[in-house]
Amino acid sequence: MRRNTCTLLLICLFLAPAGAHAKVVNAIAAIVNDEIITLHEINREAQPALRDADQKSPLDDAGRSKIRHAVLNQLVEKKLIEQKARELNIKIGDEEIRQAIDDVKRQNKIPSQEALVSALATQGLTFDQYRDQLRDQLERLRLVSMEVRAKIQVGESEMREYYEANQAKYTEDESFHARHIFFRTSEKAPAEEIKRAMTTALMVLAEAKSGKNFVELAKSYSEDPAARKDGGDLGVFKKGDMLPELEQTILALKPGEVSELVSTPAGFHIIKLEERIKGKVKPFESVKTEIEDTIYRKKSEERFSQWAKELRSRASVEIKDLKGLL
Repeated sequence: MRRNTCTLLLICLFLAPAGAHAKVVNAIAAIVNDEIITLHEINREAQPALRDADQKSPLDDAGRSKIRHAVLNQLVEKKLIEQKARELNIKIGDEEIRQAIDDVKRQNKIPSQEALVSALATQGLTFDQYRDQLRDQLERLRLVSMEVRAKIQVGESEMREYYEANQAKYTEDESFHARHIFFRTSEKAPAEEIKRAMTTALMVLAEAKSGKNFVELAKSYSEDPAARKDGGDLGVFKKGDMLPELEQTILALKPGEVSELVSTPAGFHIIKLEERIKGKVKPFESVKTEIEDTIYRKKSEERFSQWAKELRSRASVEIKDLKGLL
């Protein structure tokens, strides 16, 4: 019965203009437990990946075929998961979908339904396609939770072993303590004003390089309002906390070293690195939950991959020979 049904469908999926050679616009690409996957589905699902790959480097026929075959395998897996979900009576209701969409809007700061539709359009998706994708994802998550994750455990010894093997991941970033002497100007200031500020800055730089007390120089010359009190203290900071021009200079300095003159849009700076503070390893207890989640996620992915292979091995999956079409 299945063969007759599929033969009829296959005939219906071939179209040809009158008086022209037959041209295949759709065909059955695979049969998964009596359910079909069509060439049209594959081409539709493959479009985003094909578009992204083409933007990076123009694809040849072999490259396009490789992507379409990968999509075909994904669709086979998706079909098997859908069938298993029906077998276990897993259903995702419209209210759950609505809540998931609201969560997406909130997390991505999307103000309205219209804005979401517009954002999806830039990715080549309609709202209905996106809603179907969400339903599939939630269905899959629930199925995975029942069939895979519930059977996974993460032990204390595993977490400690992972912690010891990944110390760098749980080490705080190196931090820096620095001071500066600031000479205010701007790119739009008259040339004479910029020249005067630079002349003063170079004079102070020479004194700083000669070993004069940096704190006292900052108190005397810096145009940073707080400098008279703190001697140009910039405090302790990590990479990414400061202006790129200053950070680049500080990263190149050794403790106690004074920089050359640094120009920023605000003016000129002389930097002294007081101290490099090596990052400390975070205590195990403070990262235990993060480690547990990492191991759990890795085990889930591995177990799901194995489960999907077993699901496919027990199924009837027939891939059609569509030479030149995939």
